[in-house]
Amino acid sequence: MPTSMTPPQLGENGALIERHWQQLANQRMIYSLLALGLLLTVVTGSLWFANETNSGKFFERLPHFFDFVDDLLPRDGMEIWRALFDLPSPYDDGSFKYNYPEGRAYLTESLYLPEYFHKMIETLNIALTSTGIGLVFGFALSFLAAKNTMANAWIRGPVRRLMEVLRAFPEVVIAGFFLAILSLGPIPAVIAVSIHTIGALGKMFYEVIENADMKAEEGLRAVGANWFERMWFGLVPQVLPNFMSYFLLRLEINVRASTIIGAVGGGGIGELLRLSIGQGHEAKTLAIVLLLLMTIIAVDQFSAWLRRRLVGEQAFQTI
Repeated sequence: MPTSMTPPQLGENGALIERHWQQLANQRMIYSLLALGLLLTVVTGSLWFANETNSGKFFERLPHFFDFVDDLLPRDGMEIWRALFDLPSPYDDGSFKYNYPEGRAYLTESLYLPEYFHKMIETLNIALTSTGIGLVFGFALSFLAAKNTMANAWIRGPVRRLMEVLRAFPEVVIAGFFLAILSLGPIPAVIAVSIHTIGALGKMFYEVIENADMKAEEGLRAVGANWFERMWFGLVPQVLPNFMSYFLLRLEINVRASTIIGAVGGGGIGELLRLSIGQGHEAKTLAIVLLLLMTIIAVDQFSAWLRRRLVGEQAFQTI
């Protein structure tokens, strides 16, 4: 005959733990409900403020939120590929909307590089150069900012404050400042992205250093190695894989940042994207967005491949 399973009886200590756990669970539920209520209040207030600021037009225009997407659809799906590869359009009417072949960058009399690929290479050059500069200076500053490698607070403190200042402002703000001084072009973009990257990579690098195992450094200290030798032979081999991971992640971020800066005059693909959106050129806009998407995917795949080469395949194998 079937037997009923009775739950085991808890002792005095077990019952106390159970009551304490239940209290914590109730508190967590109350805090979650309060946070959700606060979030709804903030969102409702923000929507009300937006509606009042726009003289009541905000809610009225919400049904038209996706009209912009409809406006981006070209009359012919092949127009996207014609715009991407600078091929003549059958709809060419002499306007800028269909003047795809005029942007060709001729390498020889017959061989050309499509305009958007040329500008994308320029954007990648800005991102790669800036990330390289950020890697060099961030690498050097990180050892001066970590507590376990720089005991002198009079050096460590100012270095940390310097990196905070460098990453305090978005790249586009820094770029606007240098564009006003150096005029339009990729040079202000490189300077702006490099400044922000030094501060960002420096912080991530010194946090990695502070979590490193110091036994190798202590052994080198015991045999009389100087500070540079202890850092180079004792810590760099440990932290280098993480440094490269952060470098590759920052490269992806800087590709997007370089695109945004290009929209304000920093050169590259961003300027063409801004113009195509502003002028309502559907095929050109979608072609640039497609190229940006493919570029980000390619950079991500390259980063994964390089990370595997640096760390080793065994680090990615499941146990």
